[in-house]
Amino acid sequence: MELGELYQFVLLLVLIGMIVGVGVLVLDNFGNTSGVSATASTAINAARDAISPIASTWLSLIVTVGVLALILTLVIRSFVIRNKR
Repeated sequence: MELGELYQFVLLLVLIGMIVGVGVLVLDNFGNTSGVSATASTAINAARDAISPIASTWLSLIVTVGVLALILTLVIRSFVIRNKR
């Protein structure tokens, strides 16, 4: 990953975060409507509970790993460029 690709990486993470967030909000609002049967409400709540940890746990881990990979790439490239001179 180059420094120029950082912008695309950040946009991808923001897009994924927005999609997950909107998905959880839609499931939450849809589960609270009165026209939903008990079985569908149970399924909606189970889906919402399964998706929620992605935003709280996995997305922050993905961002951390991406930033560490970028830092490691920059450090290794600085040593490679220094050795070529």
